[in-house]
Amino acid sequence: MHPNPPAWHRRAAELRERIEQANHRYYVLDDPDITDAEYDRLLRELEALEEAHPQLATPDSPTRRVGARAHGGFAEVHHALPMLSLGNAFEQDGQTDRERFREIVEFERRVEQTLDRREPVFSVEPKLDGLAISLRYEQGVFVQGATRGDGETGEDVTANLRTVRAIPLKLRGSGWPDVLEVRGEVIMLRKDFEAFNDYARAHGERPLANPRNGAAGSLRQLDPAVTARRKLSFFAYAVGMVEGGELPPTHSQTLARLREWGFPVSPEADVARGFDGLIAYYRRIGAKRDSLPYDIDGVVYKLDDYAGQRAMGFVSRAPRWAIAHKFPAQEQSTVVEAIEIQIGRTGAATPVARLQPVQVAGVTVTNATLHNADQIARLDVRVGDTVIVRRAGDVIPEVVRVQTEHRAPGAQPWTMPATCPVCGSALMREEGEAAWRCTGGLVCPAQRKEALIHFASRRAMDIEGLGERFVDALVELDYVRTPADLYDLTVERFVAMKQAIDEREGTTPETVKAGKIATKWAENLVAGIDASRRTTLPRFLYALGIMHIGESTARTLATWLGSLAMVRSTPAPVLRVLPDIGDEVASSIAGFFAQEGNQRVVDALLAAGIAFADEAPPSPRLREKLGLAVLLDHAKVPKLGPKSTRLLVEHFPTLERLLAAGPAHWITAGLPQAAAANLEAFLAEEANLAPLREAEAAMRRLLDALPQQTAQRAPLEGQTVVLTGTLPTLGRDEAKQRLEALGAKVAGSVSKKTSFVVAGEAAGSKLDKAQELGVPVWDEARLLALLAEHGG
Repeated sequence: MHPNPPAWHRRAAELRERIEQANHRYYVLDDPDITDAEYDRLLRELEALEEAHPQLATPDSPTRRVGARAHGGFAEVHHALPMLSLGNAFEQDGQTDRERFREIVEFERRVEQTLDRREPVFSVEPKLDGLAISLRYEQGVFVQGATRGDGETGEDVTANLRTVRAIPLKLRGSGWPDVLEVRGEVIMLRKDFEAFNDYARAHGERPLANPRNGAAGSLRQLDPAVTARRKLSFFAYAVGMVEGGELPPTHSQTLARLREWGFPVSPEADVARGFDGLIAYYRRIGAKRDSLPYDIDGVVYKLDDYAGQRAMGFVSRAPRWAIAHKFPAQEQSTVVEAIEIQIGRTGAATPVARLQPVQVAGVTVTNATLHNADQIARLDVRVGDTVIVRRAGDVIPEVVRVQTEHRAPGAQPWTMPATCPVCGSALMREEGEAAWRCTGGLVCPAQRKEALIHFASRRAMDIEGLGERFVDALVELDYVRTPADLYDLTVERFVAMKQAIDEREGTTPETVKAGKIATKWAENLVAGIDASRRTTLPRFLYALGIMHIGESTARTLATWLGSLAMVRSTPAPVLRVLPDIGDEVASSIAGFFAQEGNQRVVDALLAAGIAFADEAPPSPRLREKLGLAVLLDHAKVPKLGPKSTRLLVEHFPTLERLLAAGPAHWITAGLPQAAAANLEAFLAEEANLAPLREAEAAMRRLLDALPQQTAQRAPLEGQTVVLTGTLPTLGRDEAKQRLEALGAKVAGSVSKKTSFVVAGEAAGSKLDKAQELGVPVWDEARLLALLAEHGG
């Protein structure tokens, strides 16, 4: 450094030192000495100096906390030392402490016996409710930060962590190792959580669900500027890799050293001796829990000395020298004022109890999930009931039980409404499932964004450039209500939408302010939307977002039924005859097209010019699958099995002839008397007879539309193929599409039924499984030869 640096150089150094000192006092010492306004003024002055003198800018400058947006997601980071999870212990029934805290007794006894040490010393601290991260410092400078991930591999969120002012960009003091990994928890303080939600509600934005989700969601934003706007905090609680230096011999001394180097450490961290000391600490923190500035869900006990930790070792993926002692979920009593249905982004209908406000675990609770109709029936929750509410996992409020002794006379049991409260479409419950769903996928405002994002996605209509941000804006500005509205958009509307977004977010470019408005991006979007009018039937069916309809099922529908008109008009009993389409999937398809709103949107899409180059007559193979016997089999009439239905249909091939014949002739034809009686009773019900008539009419339409010639069998029909590894020439997606075009089923796992496996570079466990089972393994060259042979 120059012996007499210029005044601006000296001032920049003063500002950096003052700003980092303010961060240290605020986050580490909890003793701020300047106001937020003064802090911002100092930061702006430093930013101005660094802009005027670029040579001042250094990676550890406080002005470098907000970096560039991450493109394409986060890179993976392999942890040099795994970030292990802890075993959990919970309070149990019992009269004495040793009965109630049996798991802690066993934990402490295990430490005593392994180390031959009476009343060992533990480092104890609150169990913070946030997101675990690892920070890497080289020569005292923060160089990388990663999430815990699966413990072995996390995500590189360095740019976002730099925005967290509690995390030092450069270590204080001296004596730190050349390489130091510090583990800790990113959290959102309760006051910052409430402040963010107050702002969000005031500006019409979506509030955060809870502080933990706020911390985790903020840290995984692709744009660090978004993370920076959400005030996050950090507490260090452990170290990982250490190179070129030594740490103290105990965990508690290491935490003290981390404080000296500038890391915030929970002020509640302490040491305790033996079982009695652990339980005393558990109770002390439990009593302070509601008054703490952050959420916790228990306390953590760690054997304090590192030599003892090494001697204790690990079991599975958890250390034997540490345990998390979880608090019981806190409960309170309140009154159910109403039970309403919330429709999620994917159409799931969730009952929610509206409650008289009550404080639970330090948070005011006004709503509680009731999960589903079965849960309501089990609890017998009714409007007006007094209920016990708990924050499950200290996060999601839920109703635990009803205090029926306080129930008002005349309170009526609750039933699931028949229609969606948002769009009026029917609510449908899947057979064997607890969940109900809104069937108005294309018209329901609650599902609008999700439906549009899916419709435009690459494997659906493949509208390039129409991502989540634009869809959000199109819906929020009411430019688009259904996918059909996309085809009415113009360049002018897109430009107006972009200007509205920029004005709302305060990001209007200077060029736009100067009157120079770029339109090429909007022209490309309109061209992309226009190009999507020419598509294939499987893509279109997949794009509609019908529940349970993936790409494979969409191809099955197109291959067997041939046209959209046939798909729309085929009832569930007939759809069930198609390969891999069971009762649930068939009901979902038929239910979707039965909704008037969905029909209107499909008609509007066709009117917008969407056309399919691959429509064809139904597959001739349907001829062998259709018939009255199939319908009677699916009717599941007691004592009427497949053998009996075949017998009946031989004599009475249509429903009308079957009805005209009557039970006496059925019995004469060989039908057992009990089966005849059951069938007569079944057909006497109009609710049973009407669907049969509809299904038979649909079958007749399909049979009439079949081509006369028999279709050639697809080359790979009936074969199951598994792809693994990297296929450099084709790519996995293209290989899958071309194999399916030849009639193969492409599966995700290897079994004895697999016909062959195509293995590319870096093939993994699927290749091993194939070799173990003796399944043929092909390379890409052999696959290409097959495709060339059959023109696939």
